[in-house]
Amino acid sequence: MNVIRKPQLTRFIYLLALMKFVLPYLLQSSAYEPHRDEFLYLAEGRHLAWGYLEVPPLMSVFANVTHLMGGGLFWIKLWPSLFGSLTFILVARLILKLGGGYFALGLGFLPFIFGYFLHVHFMFQPNFLEVFFWTLMAYGLIRYVQSRKPGALYLFGLGLGLGLMSKYSVAFFAISLLSGLLLTQERKILLNRHLHYSLLLALAIFMPNLIWQWMHGFPVIYHMKELQHQQLEKQSQLRFVVDQLTYNLPGIYIWVAGLIWVSYSSAGKPYRFIAFAEAAVILMLIAGHGKSYYGMGAYPILFGFGAASLERWTILRRKVWRPAMLAFSVIIGCVVDTIAIPFLPPAQLASYYRKYAIFRKMGFLRWEDQQDHPLPQDFADMLSWRELTSKMRAVYNGLDSAERIQAIFDCDNFGEAGAVDYYGSAYTKPPLMAHSANYLLWVPSNFYLSNIVILSTDDRQEIHDDFIREFQTAAIVDSITNPYAREFGSYILLLKGPSQKFRKTWQEYYQGLKRNISVFH
Repeated sequence: MNVIRKPQLTRFIYLLALMKFVLPYLLQSSAYEPHRDEFLYLAEGRHLAWGYLEVPPLMSVFANVTHLMGGGLFWIKLWPSLFGSLTFILVARLILKLGGGYFALGLGFLPFIFGYFLHVHFMFQPNFLEVFFWTLMAYGLIRYVQSRKPGALYLFGLGLGLGLMSKYSVAFFAISLLSGLLLTQERKILLNRHLHYSLLLALAIFMPNLIWQWMHGFPVIYHMKELQHQQLEKQSQLRFVVDQLTYNLPGIYIWVAGLIWVSYSSAGKPYRFIAFAEAAVILMLIAGHGKSYYGMGAYPILFGFGAASLERWTILRRKVWRPAMLAFSVIIGCVVDTIAIPFLPPAQLASYYRKYAIFRKMGFLRWEDQQDHPLPQDFADMLSWRELTSKMRAVYNGLDSAERIQAIFDCDNFGEAGAVDYYGSAYTKPPLMAHSANYLLWVPSNFYLSNIVILSTDDRQEIHDDFIREFQTAAIVDSITNPYAREFGSYILLLKGPSQKFRKTWQEYYQGLKRNISVFH
């Protein structure tokens, strides 16, 4: 019977994985562009290196392939969609190994299409890789506990190595998993030579980035200090805890059931190290004022345990609970999904959010400035980039040929610079610089010799700053007009003829930023 069922269940898994891959493409409105952060990672794909100021290099590999395939929105979204499907497949394989059937597989699938994971698996950001490699590390250790085959331990090492090449926070979950082993009867795994070899494998994979960090003065330390000072210190620990419940609200009973099963049941005792690991990583993030989404990689493996345990719990007398579970996830999920992906054009979506106060009350419309806005911040970060680029290009094209040679684009942030990089790749543009992220390392060495600056700025008062007086002429020539865009109201300034004093100040400013990045050099 099992021989007959297994191929059928496998086909069912891949059918669900295909649905997971396709669904976000069908939901997102075509009115939206790539996200601010996506532009940065796409730009890194044009500057391949073993490291960057913000993230390790693996994202740049996918970005580079995206450019080779034409750079369209389909290819940008391909990678998160693909890894979302692969993450579900890992969870589904765990469910099969735990004896789960169709209902358990369906239950384990629901959190991937209802809630946070629908969003993260359609954003070209390191989070989709982090979630996958967290899950792969846990899956490798679980499979070793089940089979005692050394090869499973190398999945842990592979997940750790590639995970560190995706996002440094993967190290926190690795430490939590190893701590979980230490606190349970599976601590003997820590003495297994194959685990040691797998850690060496992880180190070998991570070594090129480690060398790059050393050669550049460990800029990750600077980046983490800046992140802590500018963002993390402002994060509410209570909000973090609340978001752990709301981000996966449609599947909350699934991961809670999984956590209870591995924590208290006799059958789940071999996997109890997972419960300790989950608790450890969440406590670390709370203590460090981590952003709410930092902990999301901890949940997929719990979906697997929870789905299998709930199927067993309802297999005889409690089958009436099954339609209730499905109905809860679908009904709540359809509501939550309306803030996971922008499914309507901006004006219609803003009207929808105004109609239902729950979105404002639950904080979904609150931005980093702690104010409520018509759209969620992530959606506003997907608007007006083409407008910005076309208007900067129009200013550049309005210069005569002699002036164009002396011009430079100066952008306030990496989103603006990344958009100009992305949309401007089809035409000739002047050298480009920006005041943040890895663009600090890409600033042209002779930028201060430029006589004309086309500046995009989100500071409406910048035209009145003292440095403006150091130019012979300065004028606001255009602005971003989309009221739903985060860049709404940003100015485009045309500055001509900087003084020698400004050139020197300008040069020292960027050199100072670069020195601050290299904390040990």
